[in-house]
Amino acid sequence: MRKLKLGIPKGSLQNATINLFEKSGWKIRLNSRSYFPDINDETIECSICRAQEMSRYVENGTLDAGLTGRDWIEENESQVVVIGDLIYSKVSQNPARWVLAVRADSDIKSLEDLQGKKIATELVNFTKRYFAQRNIDVEVEFSWGATEAKVVSGLADAVVEVTETGSTIRAHGLKIIHELMQTNTQFIANPDSYRDPWKKEKIDQIFLLLQGALKAESMVGLKMNVQTADMDKVINLLPSLHAPTIAGLHNSNWASVEVVVSKDVVRELIPQLIQAGAQGIIEYPLNKVI
Repeated sequence: MRKLKLGIPKGSLQNATINLFEKSGWKIRLNSRSYFPDINDETIECSICRAQEMSRYVENGTLDAGLTGRDWIEENESQVVVIGDLIYSKVSQNPARWVLAVRADSDIKSLEDLQGKKIATELVNFTKRYFAQRNIDVEVEFSWGATEAKVVSGLADAVVEVTETGSTIRAHGLKIIHELMQTNTQFIANPDSYRDPWKKEKIDQIFLLLQGALKAESMVGLKMNVQTADMDKVINLLPSLHAPTIAGLHNSNWASVEVVVSKDVVRELIPQLIQAGAQGIIEYPLNKVI
């Protein structure tokens, strides 16, 4: 039987990725002593691997496909097929940012002010290229972690660090002076694997359902009963992907109305629907919106 070798990112994205796959129809069961979790699909073989290394393993064919950040694809200069974005951040639905930060009381205010200075970061190769393209001579050294502390302790003049809100950077007494890159999770494939018809179909299937599960997280279904006389008032209130579904109820002047809406509008929408004549309103979660 043919199998697709799929990489699941280890670390901060691991649980969120496994939860997303479960919503999409695939249950991944981890074994604490194994890097090869079980999955309820005999055509998929999972491997756990660090996001920083994922694109290299996909590029060399060790894995057919995987999930990793755009930042690590660029850091490794990996030649992979980017199937698409999957934004499922723990904090927000916005891309994370790699930013340049210095001490809050520093005289460094621009990239040019870093000429001849030292920068600490985990994103070494990308940072070197970024400054070289701007003809700014800097020393870039790898940081294993606690990167912000390198500036505070005087071990570096600046850091290039990833952030979503900037709060951690500010809490360490630093200020952001420049944004180098926005990044988010991407579903990637090995070029040869993606040219294989069977593997391409499987990869596209996975991405389609992952996207559907992500879209469903921000939406809910609403179902209600509406008298014919009130139908126009109710319909005019309903934002939806398409026109709402309306089905007449047996031997009555009532109809059942069903619609998919954004979670953000529900708390204002339901009272308005009741005022317009809707009754028996049911709100229900969605697994996927395709």
